Amino acid sequence: MPDFSYIARDSTGRKVNGVLSAATERDVISMLSGKSLFPIEVKAESKGSGFSIGGKRVSAQQAAIFYAQLSSLIRSGVPLMRSLKVLREQASNVAMQEVLDDIVSKVEEGAALDEAMRRHPKAFSEMAINMVRAGAEGGFLEDALDRVARFTEDQEDLKGRTMSALAYPVFLGVVGSCVLGFLLLVFVPQFDELFGRLRERGQLPAITDWLLWTSTSVKSFGLPILIGVIGLGFFLNYQLQTEAGRRRWDWFKMKMPLMGPIFLSLAVARFCRVLGTMLKNGVPILRSLEISRDAAGNVILAKAIEDASENISAGESLATPLSTSGYFPRNVVEMISVAEESNSLDTVLVEIADGLEKRTSRRLDLTVRMLEPMMLLVMAGVVLVVVIALLLPIFRMSSSL
Repeated sequence: MPDFSYIARDSTGRKVNGVLSAATERDVISMLSGKSLFPIEVKAESKGSGFSIGGKRVSAQQAAIFYAQLSSLIRSGVPLMRSLKVLREQASNVAMQEVLDDIVSKVEEGAALDEAMRRHPKAFSEMAINMVRAGAEGGFLEDALDRVARFTEDQEDLKGRTMSALAYPVFLGVVGSCVLGFLLLVFVPQFDELFGRLRERGQLPAITDWLLWTSTSVKSFGLPILIGVIGLGFFLNYQLQTEAGRRRWDWFKMKMPLMGPIFLSLAVARFCRVLGTMLKNGVPILRSLEISRDAAGNVILAKAIEDASENISAGESLATPLSTSGYFPRNVVEMISVAEESNSLDTVLVEIADGLEKRTSRRLDLTVRMLEPMMLLVMAGVVLVVVIALLLPIFRMSSSL
């Protein structure tokens, strides 16, 4: 939904401003009236009108620390405004300090905490903002903040484990590419003149001739090839900004050998965890589905979840359209179906996410362990081909002598 900035007056005549998400201006006016506010001005914000800190981002880890500390202060009986000021004063991160400074000023002006946080999309996720809003309205703000903090930390921990698992295979790939480039550009050309006579006589082995031709081609056309690769990278990046390009990329990720099931399981786990966490905090299911759909990070899954939202609006269950899409594992769909019948969907969804993440983590570790020896074998195979291609003509020359 679009964001609308507003200026209004409360019952005492004090001016209040902030930002609300709604479908139309009429809905914003109705929301303000429900808060006993008299609207003076309501206007739609441009897509990039969120408060930014010179292009800086607040890391998810910093945001998680903020959620946890604010939850502890409120739980200890410290008023919200005083808690925010304390966190602003002790913030060591400059970007976070500027964000908190703006939040404090907006809350002092009468804006709700979630409205002040919404001005900083680079610092706080849509899920966190909606959970804070639900917690503030339901009187359990400290619990909502604590759950957001634990959720954010779990997601960062999963991301860190995934990146550390893939670090060594990526390192091997970079080193292998550098070694191959050195062989083709520096080492192999030294033998071109030596094998010239054998080539003239037609006695040069085919594998050696092919290696020399590859080396010469790379040396002659290396710059155009590099420019072409960079251009291809920019083209692919542009395509990923379009819906069709993202759809093709997400489909490719799910169908990729070895890594495809891992990417799919992680996306399903993210969806289940976000949806379960938001439902547990009292966020309406349609709004929760809208946010968790984007949190899945996969356009194809998002479409299946959107269809599920339409079914729920029509009074049907969540499990049926998820099963029909074919992207959600059967055991996950069955657990969701039983949870809907027993009215325990929020708890079961978080359990599903925990189980999927554990299984996916084990599968990722196993896949990485398989990738490492495979990449080493490929690197050894390339070096072996180069050595054989260079030694064969030398053996032939020595035997003729």
